[in-house]
Amino acid sequence: MRDRSAVVIIQNGQVALIKRVRDHEVYYVFPGGGIESGETPVEAAAREAFEELSVEVDVGECFAKVQYQGTQYFFHAHIIGGIFGAGQGEEYTEVPQSRGDYIPLWVDLSDLAVINVKPVEVGVKVMDLWASEEEKT
Repeated sequence: MRDRSAVVIIQNGQVALIKRVRDHEVYYVFPGGGIESGETPVEAAAREAFEELSVEVDVGECFAKVQYQGTQYFFHAHIIGGIFGAGQGEEYTEVPQSRGDYIPLWVDLSDLAVINVKPVEVGVKVMDLWASEEEKT
């Protein structure tokens, strides 16, 4: 069991996700990964955003915790630098690629209801938060 941290980055009605293609399955995850020894969940979220997306982020509040093979933390985050999509983490450089494909992309928030997002409960929470923000405008 290993605790994990992830970022939820929303811009212009879209959310940053990693499209995973593995063992003939296509699914989407929020950018993130394992918390290393001596690292806080916030530090891990920022490091993983840089490794997976090549962006520096300002990590905000933790808005979801999921228990699955340890605790998974999901933080609101805002991009403050870097070039989206140029990740340099081991998932992009490992040869041969035994862990499947990792494709960073922007997905319309309205599409979260029709794609295979993992964990589902976080995708639903993001949609609910977005819908409540939309109602305010």
